[in-house]
Amino acid sequence: MKAISFQTDILPLKNVLYRLALRITMNPAEAEDVVQETLIKVWNRRGEWQEIDNMEAFCLTVCRHLSLDKLRRMDNQAQSLDAAIDPADHSHFSNPEEQTVQRDRVRLVRQLIDQLPEKQRSCMTLRDLEGKSYHDIAVVLGITEEQVKVSIFRARQTIRNRFLQIDQE
Repeated sequence: MKAISFQTDILPLKNVLYRLALRITMNPAEAEDVVQETLIKVWNRRGEWQEIDNMEAFCLTVCRHLSLDKLRRMDNQAQSLDAAIDPADHSHFSNPEEQTVQRDRVRLVRQLIDQLPEKQRSCMTLRDLEGKSYHDIAVVLGITEEQVKVSIFRARQTIRNRFLQIDQE
């Protein structure tokens, strides 16, 4: 087994951990706290690093559990990720009207994702936004690969149906 270095193997995961924590807590400040707690927990278990097969999956699992704990303590999911939309990043649209329509669609999809059950939201985030494999997601969430596939399918189906329903109104 190779030696694991906090600096080169774990610290670079902080952005991935932040995005996962943000998707679960839906609060940037809380997500930052979760990432810090995650890194501390992982550091405190450095004596066990050689026994861990997949350090990234381990870190994501710790982050997920801490995020869910934080969410339970917060007991409030009101804040959305709308602040993460960069209005200046729509240069590929030709006019302001198209930019506004696209920005509204992105906001709507993010709101629909935020309304999904936690397991579906986590599966979809890890797969579609983080590019993780079904196997890695299953390890992180502690479920089977089949459950991951079903959760992602149901999440996408729900978002598609709700989006079409709202778009027709």
